[in-house]
Amino acid sequence: MKYISFATAAFAAMMITGAAYAADHQVQMLNKGTQGVMVFEPNFIEAAPGDTVTFVPTDKGHDASSIDGMLPEGAQPFKGEISKPITVTIDKEGVYGVKCVPHYGMGMVALIVAGKPANLDQAKKVKQPGKAKKVFEELFAKVPAGN
Repeated sequence: MKYISFATAAFAAMMITGAAYAADHQVQMLNKGTQGVMVFEPNFIEAAPGDTVTFVPTDKGHDASSIDGMLPEGAQPFKGEISKPITVTIDKEGVYGVKCVPHYGMGMVALIVAGKPANLDQAKKVKQPGKAKKVFEELFAKVPAGN
């Protein structure tokens, strides 16, 4: 009986410790930022599995949604509501493509990289509209080599 209690306590401690090390990355949704108009800041986020990313509608009229074909295998797609914050839990290693639906063609996109970007080649093949193509080329260039 004591063994089970100790094992339960050890598991609980590991869960609490793991949660304590998880980070929440804040991303502003802006009409105008340091990189131009209609942007996420930052638009390149290095996270770890277990971290969260909160998209904050600093300026109204924006959302944050995952992009089809730009999620790690098994990761859950997400779709925020206009002018509402959304918090996404990063539960798989890989790259996550994010768009603001109304401003996607204007290049309002972001890239989250968590651990080894196993789906990077797949994500690069996704066709992007308008300025989003150029912005993603810049973001893909920031992915650490050797991952």
